[in-house]
Amino acid sequence: MTLMPRHSPSLDRATPERIAETALLLVDEGGPEALTFRALAARLDISLASVQRRCTDLAGLLDLCTDHLAARLPEIEPGTDWATATETRFTVLYRVLAAHPGLVALRGARPWLGPNLLARLVEPQLADSLAAGMTPEEAITAYRRMYLLTLGSASFVDHRDPKAAQAVTRTAVASLDPEEFPVLTGSLAAIVPAVVDHEVYYGALRQLIHAADPARSGAGRNQQ
Repeated sequence: MTLMPRHSPSLDRATPERIAETALLLVDEGGPEALTFRALAARLDISLASVQRRCTDLAGLLDLCTDHLAARLPEIEPGTDWATATETRFTVLYRVLAAHPGLVALRGARPWLGPNLLARLVEPQLADSLAAGMTPEEAITAYRRMYLLTLGSASFVDHRDPKAAQAVTRTAVASLDPEEFPVLTGSLAAIVPAVVDHEVYYGALRQLIHAADPARSGAGRNQQ
């Protein structure tokens, strides 16, 4: 008689999607330190071993979470002009990252190379850039500039709680010696709102797109 493997209801509940969604909830509610395998297993009501079988360590768990978020990145309609497609992709990436600052903090400098990010952002962005007339070097440089801008802009402020972020900045600047830091202390009213102003990112992104736009550079070459 052939013995069938035992079915595990615990593993059924430990789907990659449920693990990622629950892990993100833990981080969003309690910050980076709230994400542990034990807390995750307890929230999912499954065994610790079941979680570990899906993602063996913290690095694997973070990869699962980030690629789960990358599935939200848009698929751009063919024929969309390069500048519009580029702004759309990176704007959505920024919004996704800004909504989960704890996850961004946990990832640190770890590369984000999951299949969803590669398929929805990296590959189509580079392909669009090449099709628009960029060389491979130009395409990669433009991508990296926008990618690093997006990561940095989402990393340094908790945009979910702008009042708290502004309060921290206000307190820090107000405590400075005006004689030693006359510009900072004298510009407090301008500095505090800028800390959580999303337009700082959007404006910088548009500047990078404007500078790299193959349509503009091509027109410039044709006029020379």
